[in-house]
Amino acid sequence: MHPSDKHLLLACRRGDETAWETLVHRYQRLIFAIPRRAGLDETESADVFQGVFTTLLEKLHDIEEPDRLHAWLVTTARRKTWRFLAKARAGQKQTASQDIEDATERELLNLTDNAPLPDQVLLRLEEQHRVRTALSELDDRCRKLLTMLFYAQEPPSYAEIAVALGTSEGSIGPTRARCLGKMLRLLEK
Repeated sequence: MHPSDKHLLLACRRGDETAWETLVHRYQRLIFAIPRRAGLDETESADVFQGVFTTLLEKLHDIEEPDRLHAWLVTTARRKTWRFLAKARAGQKQTASQDIEDATERELLNLTDNAPLPDQVLLRLEEQHRVRTALSELDDRCRKLLTMLFYAQEPPSYAEIAVALGTSEGSIGPTRARCLGKMLRLLEK
């Protein structure tokens, strides 16, 4: 069983480097995807990513609800993305007398294709993160089976899966059903 966000955050507060690495690994794809989806390039997205985790490190002891770390990280990533977009545009368009907060608000209202994540897209990214987290909590056999069935670009045949798992083709369907049941229970937690 993988540790909860709350457990990891509390361990990070005690200086546990392994907990920090686990936390960064758990959220790296989600946090990096937020600025990428808003139109930032890889380098800019990496800056936002680094900023989010730097802020987390600075605020480790200030987070009042450790079990809501996911929401805190997403909100922080969105805000840093908006600020990055506003600063980039402010450098090109803004006069010295304009307030950065007004510029941020104007930019958010005027963005077209490069708009920060719409709520639907953000919800989809968060759901994908939940699925990846649940998948990582499954036993090796289920994780391998579900990865082969649902994450491969070209799903292998049952015969190939049976060979990879060292089982019979006839057991793949029932095993898949049990594994999906386990996954559903993890997602409902």
